[in-house]
Amino acid sequence: MGLDPGLRRLALGTLLAAYPGPVPPGWAVDLVAEGLAGHTLFGTNVHDPVQVAASTAALRAGRPDVLIAIDEEGGDVTRLAHATGSPYPGNAALGAIDDVALTRRVYEAIGAELAGVGVTVNLAPTVDVNTADENPVIGTRSFGADPVRVAAHSAAAVTGLQAAGVAACAKHFPGHGATVADSHYELPTVDVPLDVLRRRDLPPFAAVVAAGARAVMTAHIRVPALTGDSPATFSRAVLVDLLRGEYGFTGTVITDALEMKGAAEAAGGIGPAAVRALAAGSDLLCIGAEVDAELVERVVAEIVGALADGRLDRARVEEAAGRAAAHAATARAGGTAAAAPDGLGYAAARRAVRVEGELAGLDRPLVVQLHAASTIAEGRVPWGLGPHLDGAEELRVVATETGPAALRQLAGDRPIVLVGRHLHRLPGGADLVTALAAEHPVAVVEMGWPSRWRPAGVRAFVTTYGASHACGRAAAEALGLTRTLRH
Repeated sequence: MGLDPGLRRLALGTLLAAYPGPVPPGWAVDLVAEGLAGHTLFGTNVHDPVQVAASTAALRAGRPDVLIAIDEEGGDVTRLAHATGSPYPGNAALGAIDDVALTRRVYEAIGAELAGVGVTVNLAPTVDVNTADENPVIGTRSFGADPVRVAAHSAAAVTGLQAAGVAACAKHFPGHGATVADSHYELPTVDVPLDVLRRRDLPPFAAVVAAGARAVMTAHIRVPALTGDSPATFSRAVLVDLLRGEYGFTGTVITDALEMKGAAEAAGGIGPAAVRALAAGSDLLCIGAEVDAELVERVVAEIVGALADGRLDRARVEEAAGRAAAHAATARAGGTAAAAPDGLGYAAARRAVRVEGELAGLDRPLVVQLHAASTIAEGRVPWGLGPHLDGAEELRVVATETGPAALRQLAGDRPIVLVGRHLHRLPGGADLVTALAAEHPVAVVEMGWPSRWRPAGVRAFVTTYGASHACGRAAAEALGLTRTLRH
């Protein structure tokens, strides 16, 4: 027996799906016509702006008010520029500059690009306060470790995006910045009293609510004081009592991807996770990146089954679908974004670069980029100084496979510039830098989250606060290694 058509449409109205490839397949458009709230675009859906605009137009042919979402944070997390790296420096760099007006301008420029290709919801900004230096998934996606600074820039980012007519979705509530685990792979725990959360993690969320953020994204993290053994995505204490009751949020609550292990494993699968998230107070369920028609129908069937067996109250699902529909109806409620000045992001990245030590004597270096794995959130986006070098030789090596003697031999009488992300925690990275600097002129370019680690003996230590294309250009310029940039 098939599902009741009305209940199926109701369940579809709470889902953000996804599809493979640069052209929406027929089933993806058909589901929109049948009531699916919308789709999230990932790097595999993006080739160029003309193609993205055609894709969003095809989805709107299914239903004009379809929600089209994307993770375009700028900096290290980019979908529009996944093939080259973002032309914007990212949140950590903007926080280091600490020019709130600049942050608004950068996000307004990002919003204008998204609006131009038909995207209606940006799953950004990340407003987590990154208080754990070893945080494996937030890091440079955060405006910093100071709640007051992060709150100010978070509000500016939301204001900028929404001035361009694109809805902002601040993430990850109630704060992913103190974790030392990645919720893509496991359920992280933040075991602190609620008063610590209020002082440290929650001020940016209060700021974005006050700034009128259209949406807030949940975190797949466990906060025992609030959530017990479950993730915040499944907690009414977090989503209803805290976010809506205490902070007065009236917009749309969007889940982080339910395919992530921090949610799916905690619930016993994506379908059960969808049911628990709805019951807890979520309105729009992001299924994830690996989605097909069969998965969507399984999630829909789970929701409809939960309505039948009492796990879900129909009024709660109607409330969720109603919020999602209202969000869609006003997702592009006009905007006043001006065209971004050419090179805005590159100029911003230059302001973020910090140089400790002396750059003199580093002429004609051998540039050595140490391989670093990317997170699922970042994806395999190009990074480093390579695209910007004018005549300098570049090598890309794995720290544990290349010793200092081999690099000294390759460099000869040239100095070495070592480029990395989170070098101090990269396997073999710190030891390689220290051993090399003991016998050779070395400069370090750190393109990850800045730590207190400073290796002995290096001539200079350059911090970029991110690894975007703009940050790579800024570092190469600081070292005097650039070629002419065309952007």
